[in-house]
Amino acid sequence: MKTVYWIGYLFFKCAGKAFFNRRIINEEKLVEDGGVLMCANHESFLDPPLIGISYPENVTYLARKTLFKGFFKWLYTNWDAIPVDQENPDMTGLKNIIKALKNGKKVVMFPEGARTLDGNLGPALPGVGLIVAKSQATVQPMRIFGAREALPRGSGKLRRCQIDVVVGDPIYFTKEELKEYRGKEGYQKISERIMEAIAKIERPEFKEV
Repeated sequence: MKTVYWIGYLFFKCAGKAFFNRRIINEEKLVEDGGVLMCANHESFLDPPLIGISYPENVTYLARKTLFKGFFKWLYTNWDAIPVDQENPDMTGLKNIIKALKNGKKVVMFPEGARTLDGNLGPALPGVGLIVAKSQATVQPMRIFGAREALPRGSGKLRRCQIDVVVGDPIYFTKEELKEYRGKEGYQKISERIMEAIAKIERPEFKEV
C-alpha cells in the first residue's frame, strides 16, 4: 500500500469508526484474487472511501476529471483514482478502468451513476455492463446503509449516525454468458443483474450510535 494511500486509508478507517461506527458485514464474502469490480448503491459523497476501505489494499476509484488540478491531481493520482469526464464521456476513462481490472485491481463503481435523492435505488446504467463484458472481472455487489442520513445529496451538513457496508455474494460471469450480452442492450442487462443483486442485500439489526 502506497504511503499517501495508507494515510488516507487510515484516516477514513478511523473516522468511519469514530463518527459512524462503520461496520462491514459479511466480510468473508470479499473476493481477494484477481480484478474485482466493487458495485454498490450510491447514497452520499461518503460512499467511495467508506466502501473502498473494505479491502486492506490499494483500491481504485473514479473521480471527476475537473478535480485533477494542482495539489489534488497529485493526491488523487496517489489514491489510485481514474479521471472521468462526466460532461463529455469518452472511451479513455472506460479503457483505463478495464485496464485496471485486467491488471488485478479492485475498482469501486456505482451502477446508478448518481447519488440517490430519496434513498431508493435508481436504474442501472449500461456503462458498468460494458466494463464487465470487456474486462471479464468478478463483480462484488455491496450495499451501503446510513450514508444518506449522514450526508444526503445537496446538504453540506454532516450528521453522526450508523453506517453499515454489507457485502453480497460475488457474481462470476462466464465467457459464454458474456458472449450473449452484446451491444448496449446486452450491457444494460448485465448492469440490471448487478443492481438486482445489490437490491437483495439486506441490512442486519444494529444499535444506534
